[in-house]
Amino acid sequence: MNARWRRKILLLMAVAACAFALPEMIRAQRTGYSGEEFVRRRQALSGRLQEGMVILFGADTATPGAHTRQDNDFYYLTGVEDLGAVLVMNAKSGEANLFLPRQTPREEMMGGANLLKDGTAKARLGFADIHEVSFFDEFIARNARAFAATWVRLQPGDTVDNARSEVLIFEGRKNRLHYNDQISRDAYRLQKLRERFPGFAWKDVTPHLDALRMIKSAEEIAVLRRNGKLSAEAVRQAMLATKPGVFEYEIEAAAMHVILKGGAKGAAYPPIVGSGPNTCIQHYDRNDRQALAGELVLMDFGADLDHLTMDITRTWPVSGTFTPEQREVYEIVLTVEKACLEAYRPGVTADEVRKHVAEALKAKGLDGRGQRGGIGHMVGMSVHDVTAPYAKLEEGMVFAIEPALYYPEKAIGIRIEDTVLITKDGCEVLTKDVPKEIAEIEALLKRK
Repeated sequence: MNARWRRKILLLMAVAACAFALPEMIRAQRTGYSGEEFVRRRQALSGRLQEGMVILFGADTATPGAHTRQDNDFYYLTGVEDLGAVLVMNAKSGEANLFLPRQTPREEMMGGANLLKDGTAKARLGFADIHEVSFFDEFIARNARAFAATWVRLQPGDTVDNARSEVLIFEGRKNRLHYNDQISRDAYRLQKLRERFPGFAWKDVTPHLDALRMIKSAEEIAVLRRNGKLSAEAVRQAMLATKPGVFEYEIEAAAMHVILKGGAKGAAYPPIVGSGPNTCIQHYDRNDRQALAGELVLMDFGADLDHLTMDITRTWPVSGTFTPEQREVYEIVLTVEKACLEAYRPGVTADEVRKHVAEALKAKGLDGRGQRGGIGHMVGMSVHDVTAPYAKLEEGMVFAIEPALYYPEKAIGIRIEDTVLITKDGCEVLTKDVPKEIAEIEALLKRK
């Protein structure tokens, strides 16, 4: 038996060993959204664009070895998970038509029927009509004269764990070898559209989608709150699974059990569980080392629930008690993070947050060691969610803040991260239910 299969078996055994009951409030919570939510989103986009036609393609293939997850922008406007779909929306009225491939009997048998066979889908999701995708080109041609502009996505789609900019970075890395440098699926689609409809004026819908996605709706906030509780409980159980000699993947398994039982499709990104020297590798995800007494564990984790993600990082001692040096570094990082949270409210700028952090460090007589605080990355359908230009925080924004200090020569890496919702009067820490105060962590680990 090779090491890869041995690890899989041990991971399954660890999950089976974690058969604890979840609090009722976070169990079986994959509920989805109302059809009205997607209609509201399309109407909001229509209000921004005012004229023209929107063409947006959905995902056409499943991710190997993972649950099917629709393209974020496409799901945001449609609520449709079916593969091979296309959306055409009248940007003036918001009226939307959906196009889907006709399936063979074998396709239906293997993967289930798509919405072409669902007589309630049109009314439930607010579409003017649902057509076979073979009618797509003809539909565009029949309606071309009615539209002054055609809105398409000219920037990359983001993924569950990578922002649009990161998708471009990884595309550039792939293209280092010229045998890999084929154009993206989106670029090819646009090329085909331009060939078939050369007279159209193509405009980028992405900035408008980003501006909408950055401010979360009431239904999205409800899901994010559930996800915050679920992901926090997952990290808490991971802490309880920690002891000298435990493997990093056993800690991961304890957290995965919680989110899967709670209704999530899976982790929002490859879980990071680093022990000892691995705490200093920021995106470490091998999770195959054995944690030793006296070391730290740094875990970065979040669930993907109803197409919305979460992002938490906690650092804790394998033996249950921080050493004096670990405690000293931890106190600095925690002070920075808490000061950021104190400052967040509508109208605040990143510079104002940094000023408050500096004051908090000074009041405690602490050297920030380069940590200044600020505003972190947006969180939503992607862990590194879309971001439209903004000068100040606004109500409805959701983002993660993650100050950290790393000392590889001492095998001390400490990061503390929470996901935060900006509210009318301040901020709500969605992930507050997992301990982060030193006394709380040590008390939890002592009770194991």
